[in-house]
Amino acid sequence: MSNLIARPSKLPSNQFDHFYKGGNRIGKLRSGPGGPMRPEEWIGSTTTRFGESVNGLSKLSDGQLLRDVINANPTAWLGAKHIEKFGVSTEILVKLLDPDQRLPVHYHPDQSFAKEKLHLNHGKTEAWIILEAPAGAKVGIGFKEEMKKSDVASLVKAHDSDALLDSLNFKEVKAGDAVFVPAGVVHAIESGIFVLELQEPTDLSILLEWDGFAVDGDKDGHLNLGFDVALDALRLSPLRKEEEIEIISRYESGSKSSTSIFKSVADPFFRADYLTGDDKKVEAGFGIFLCLTGDGELVFENSENIKVSRGDAVVIPFAAGSFTINNFCLRDIIFIKILIRSLNWKVVLVIFNI
Repeated sequence: MSNLIARPSKLPSNQFDHFYKGGNRIGKLRSGPGGPMRPEEWIGSTTTRFGESVNGLSKLSDGQLLRDVINANPTAWLGAKHIEKFGVSTEILVKLLDPDQRLPVHYHPDQSFAKEKLHLNHGKTEAWIILEAPAGAKVGIGFKEEMKKSDVASLVKAHDSDALLDSLNFKEVKAGDAVFVPAGVVHAIESGIFVLELQEPTDLSILLEWDGFAVDGDKDGHLNLGFDVALDALRLSPLRKEEEIEIISRYESGSKSSTSIFKSVADPFFRADYLTGDDKKVEAGFGIFLCLTGDGELVFENSENIKVSRGDAVVIPFAAGSFTINNFCLRDIIFIKILIRSLNWKVVLVIFNI
């Protein structure tokens, strides 16, 4: 594929080592290496690991970096309106998370903090769509009660994981749930929960505990800022009841009508829509398509068709034009297709049920 030609491409697996355990379900789905220490895949990524130059970047099927081909021909890949608003940033990072151990208690800075302290254009607001979850599985999101910065600092210094976990407000989740996680809000995910994550395109995490994980949090847990500064990015107050109602939602895969997955609180960052089988045509725009089960064909207005099956991920440039999703073969389960795309200032996740 020439750098000057923008056309859809399947994406090879992009799993790599992390500090927590997991990854076998991702490896099975995406024909990747699996675990035991590769619990994430970054899909259609133009984002690198914090402090690194290449690790995290997605490659096309011909081995070229997606970041490089977008930079070489940004209008064809992203569209003129997107570039006018955002430049050559795709404005999104999509991940699969497959933890075999609980994620540590942590949080992410918002855009304002990232600009001031790290000289970056994005923070890390994120959202989770729960694909699978063991019975009774929970996620922690926000503190149960008001905390003081000095008290949190003391717990971090003492490596008091039990107290930090006890301070969180845990919510039970199951497949089909969606959780919007504002930057600054402390959170954790229990082992065994399989997640599709949307987030701002950064790798900015601040750890509050790390015992039992393959990371030295004293050295690498605070974005090279030191905890005294990094803790200024932490929201110390609990989520209000009305906020909890806004950040937690659910979509039903058997629904007969289209519906938004996340509530309006997510709109400044991304939007997620569940579409029924009648909504097959997708308008032109940069996007990432992930097939979770079934098989079929993507038929493009301006490019060659691509056959897809379970586990395939396809990056789609603006220049490919609109496309339809044809000839999908259902077994005895619902077929879900996921497309993440930018429209003006939003990123839209579209899930089709056919």
